[in-house]
Amino acid sequence: MTQQAPLQPVAAAGSQWMIELVGLTKRYGALLANDHVSLQIRHGELMTLLGPSGCGKTTALRCITGHVVPDEGQVRIDGQDVTHLPTHRRELGMVFQNFALFPHMSVFENVEFPLMIRGLDKQQSRERVLDTLRLIRMEQYAGQFPRQLSGGQQQRVGLARALVYRPKVLLLDEPLSNLDAKLREEMRFEIKDLVTRLGITALYVTHDQAEALAMSDRVAVMQAGRVEQVGTPDEIYQSPQSKFVADFIGLSNFLRGKVIGISGDEMRIALDGVPAAQPLSIPAEGAPQEGETTLVFVRPNDIELLPAGAPAGPNTFDARVAKLTYLGDKIDYRIALGEGLELRVQTDGKVRFAAGEAVKLRLPLTTCRCIAET
Repeated sequence: MTQQAPLQPVAAAGSQWMIELVGLTKRYGALLANDHVSLQIRHGELMTLLGPSGCGKTTALRCITGHVVPDEGQVRIDGQDVTHLPTHRRELGMVFQNFALFPHMSVFENVEFPLMIRGLDKQQSRERVLDTLRLIRMEQYAGQFPRQLSGGQQQRVGLARALVYRPKVLLLDEPLSNLDAKLREEMRFEIKDLVTRLGITALYVTHDQAEALAMSDRVAVMQAGRVEQVGTPDEIYQSPQSKFVADFIGLSNFLRGKVIGISGDEMRIALDGVPAAQPLSIPAEGAPQEGETTLVFVRPNDIELLPAGAPAGPNTFDARVAKLTYLGDKIDYRIALGEGLELRVQTDGKVRFAAGEAVKLRLPLTTCRCIAET
């Protein structure tokens, strides 16, 4: 008997998507929690719903579980409309923020509970529980109680309980928020590895950008009840489609200016607060027209800091170090550029500059781009 065979998810019924949200809308009085949310999640995919508190991600999750009935729209699981189907008939496994283990039950009994209420044969139940505990490396703790376990161990038991009855979909609601930073990092990779090995479809809800980028096949960023952007972690980080997404994911700099010329695949922008004789050149894809104002986006780690005596060149500006913060593997600088303009720059610290020191700032052409403000 192998460790993974009993835990293989139910085979797909032929639908292209495992989860579909179609025009999902939910109101709580005057509050529009979900505003025509549409989202598709593939079979075997780990999708993350990411956004700040109050953005609507938990409401969307509760519509999927059946704990909330949407005012409009549909929830489909493996091609079946389950919008009005009771929770227990949706074949979902849930992992909660607060572990939600029964304190009076042993680890074995906690994991066995979903099988017991489904009336599974006792011997089959025992084998499946032991297989699941082996999978999460907790078989040696089968006889212990939740109070005897660490937070990470309790969360593993919660995972085992969600997976033991072979759900079609695994739903994880802020599952690591009660753990310390180091344990969160360890657990996020364990969860990703487990989901990948089992080939199960998983929807992960979090406000933590690092979790979303580290774990996900794709990320859906939510704001004010709507899905702002869906893409791979690389797409979301490198090519955000709005200022909100760029600002929420990672660290960002935003520079306002006016387009003063477009030539081929490049355009020149006169930045506010910087002499017009020092225009910024950026790619012209999706750019505004000449004479229009625009917002330029660039990540702090994409900016180069050079000594004040370095040769001038395209996209190179005279600047000054306003302040700096040592972060161990990198240094975080605030760089004063022009009148009232301050950029955040992060470097590996191999070359260091002091507060107040004159420097040159280089904005590489390929890493600056126009971005929508809304």
